[in-house]
Amino acid sequence: MNYDELALELHKQYKGKITSKLRDESELDRTKLSAYYTPGVAAVSKAIADDPSLMPVYTWTNNLVAVISDGSAVLGLGNIGPKGAMPVMEGKALLFKHFADIDSMPIVLDVHTEDEIVATVKAIAPSFGAINLEDIAAPICFAVEERLKAELDIPVFHDDQHGTAVVTLAGLINAMKVTGKNLADCKVVTIGAGAAGTAIMKLLHKYGVSSIIAVDSKGIIGETRDDLNDEKKALLPYLDTSRSGSLEDAISGADIFIGVSKPGLLTPEMVQSMAPQPIIFALSNPTPEIMPDVAREAGAAVVATGRSDFPNQVNNAIAFPGIFRGALDNGVKQITNEHKIAAAETIASLVENPTADEIIPSVFDDRLVPRIADVIR
Repeated sequence: MNYDELALELHKQYKGKITSKLRDESELDRTKLSAYYTPGVAAVSKAIADDPSLMPVYTWTNNLVAVISDGSAVLGLGNIGPKGAMPVMEGKALLFKHFADIDSMPIVLDVHTEDEIVATVKAIAPSFGAINLEDIAAPICFAVEERLKAELDIPVFHDDQHGTAVVTLAGLINAMKVTGKNLADCKVVTIGAGAAGTAIMKLLHKYGVSSIIAVDSKGIIGETRDDLNDEKKALLPYLDTSRSGSLEDAISGADIFIGVSKPGLLTPEMVQSMAPQPIIFALSNPTPEIMPDVAREAGAAVVATGRSDFPNQVNNAIAFPGIFRGALDNGVKQITNEHKIAAAETIASLVENPTADEIIPSVFDDRLVPRIADVIR
């Protein structure tokens, strides 16, 4: 199947992926029109003006998410600009609607500094019940999310960071059952310290993993490095900084490899240097750090990727629809680390008997959204 050709054909045929429709689909007569619009709607506007907490009672903000990007880090395409980002934002809206029946609005911004993005999102936030940030490049994405979380009274969630982290943690919880290891005792090596990698390491640390070595394009991230940006310096408290050197140095004796970087960085020899029953999460997409069959031949006990054509796909869509469904339904103002861990544990629990080829449930498992939503309170 040539998915590039099919994608172009379908998008052209339907002129995008989403639309809007009326909630009240009964006949619109003169009486109802006068209630939904002038003069009746003035009473609703006045009620909300007097008590802003009534906004989700009387408007669609009870089920509306803004999906926002500046187009600076779109998939594996990089900084392709806001117009290039729109098909992906529409795709996110499709997933929201299909999996969680959440209405969402794709919004692409032609502003790219931290202050501009924050100011723009704050200006439009009253129109929405939650904000999903998407495909905003690191390191700006970190500051943008933190500022918006602090300054808005609705949930703000950067899915590139936290969706990936939640599903990764869920997969690792079940990988422990397959290998008989204890996650808290595992030595983890992560290559890639961008949005996803940073969130994964912070969530694993929160979950009790104490030995995490981070590697970037210049080697192991540690206190002796004099070339670290502010974001990597802020990551140091979560890391084992006792080693220096390359990925090859870091991975010797490791239990878990997590790649959120570039294709082909992990070799069979590196896998063979790991601890017994090594676990490989090679998440670079579409081409992983090591192909699953190669990793298995080298001795990997469990392999996960970001791809849908191999077992154990780490797919953000497993997590974010349920997380937002719970936040909207339960009046959650901020999605916390505790929410993320609860979501990961819930996702893991849906695989009743984990095996090497099944540590993560299918994105089409209809239990996902209601079960995750129930723990986001």
